[in-house]
Amino acid sequence: MDKSIYSAEYQRLCALLRELRHEAGLTQVQVAERLDEPQSFVSKYEAGERRLDVVELHQVGAALGTTVVAILQRLWPEG
Repeated sequence: MDKSIYSAEYQRLCALLRELRHEAGLTQVQVAERLDEPQSFVSKYEAGERRLDVVELHQVGAALGTTVVAILQRLWPEG
């Protein structure tokens, strides 16, 4: 099992988080403000340079107006 930030699955998650942000009509700066983090935090997880743990994924989801469950359902719709 590849746990790298460079795995294809993790890169799909990063792309999905970018897509969800765009769908929400938010900039990286706006998401960062909602998370009380610098814009670089959002940039790094979207680019796959930083791995999110499950708590952070929950917080990012909330900032984007969605849930971890909804994110995972979009990531693995067959699941």
